[in-house]
Amino acid sequence: MCNFLRNSTFILNYNQLGNKFMKLKNNIIALLFILVSYLGTSQEGLPIYTDYLTDNYYLIHPSMAGIANCSKLRITGRQQWFGQDDAPKLLTMSVNGRIGDSPSAIGAILFADENGYHSQKGAYFTYAHHLLFSRSEVDLNMLSFGLSAGFIQYQLDETTFLFDGPDPIVEGIVQNETNFNIDFGFSYHYLDFYAHGTIKNVLKNAGVNNDIEITSNLTRYLLSLGNVFSKFGSTWSYEPSVMFQYKDGTKESTIDLNAKVYKQMDFGKVWGGLSYRQSLDGAEYLTSSNSVNSQKLQQLSPILGVNYNNFMFAYNYTYQTNSVVFTSGGFHQLTLGYNFNCRRERYECNCPAVN
Repeated sequence: MCNFLRNSTFILNYNQLGNKFMKLKNNIIALLFILVSYLGTSQEGLPIYTDYLTDNYYLIHPSMAGIANCSKLRITGRQQWFGQDDAPKLLTMSVNGRIGDSPSAIGAILFADENGYHSQKGAYFTYAHHLLFSRSEVDLNMLSFGLSAGFIQYQLDETTFLFDGPDPIVEGIVQNETNFNIDFGFSYHYLDFYAHGTIKNVLKNAGVNNDIEITSNLTRYLLSLGNVFSKFGSTWSYEPSVMFQYKDGTKESTIDLNAKVYKQMDFGKVWGGLSYRQSLDGAEYLTSSNSVNSQKLQQLSPILGVNYNNFMFAYNYTYQTNSVVFTSGGFHQLTLGYNFNCRRERYECNCPAVN
């Protein structure tokens, strides 16, 4: 539009202006759809991406604290939309392990999440307990419970907001609010099969948007199922899994379909996988021809990782396959891990999260 205005020799007729306006309006609506989908998640605690597949189930299921034969330290960094100012990014650090030889375990999670003008910082502390039902530790049959409690500091920077005149919503300051919340969940492992269920954000948090009722209900329900398959004596194993999540406040639901493959090496493991995330709820938007279309969130994430002795390194890249996106660039994530206080592998099973 600026080029048109600067060119005084160019004459716009009414139809051309109308067409330009309609295209601009449709683009703005599509952009708002994308921004709202991300800003809607900017105040819900620790975001849930595919980082749990990088040997990091404890990030989303508190019952997984201390379930492995090693204590685990995991650090993740995620950057979205390279080249865009104020693009979303996330840093997490988690540690968990058993309390001596007891069936109890503890863990902690620190995270910092930035999304444009919104940001979150949080700390969670976890207690988990593991009940072994099998007669010995050879056959894995275990039920686990976990409870996480922590604080989340929400921040909204309004110092650069532009507005004409007084506005009761925009104060032009950096708003801060700290809330307390808890997560609760269970895990069940039987031989090579596992199931996890978790309720996140059990308590209502108003955050900095305490005038908007819908943001106070951040409760999310997670259900994960999976199994590891391998032939006897083979160095290869395969792990299909699925995760379903449901947001109580917005009535949105998504499903992750995952597949991983492991290759046992002399120094550890090499593994890779693919995750597909599909929203079960669509959103409508206007096209350039002024027709109404609907689309659902679709994400594809390849994953590569290696376990070298007690160290772990993983990389995953998330690509959005929707027709309407903010940018064609994907989301990059790195995970670094270290295992310590390791004991012998206790169970005769293909269970990489436990053994």
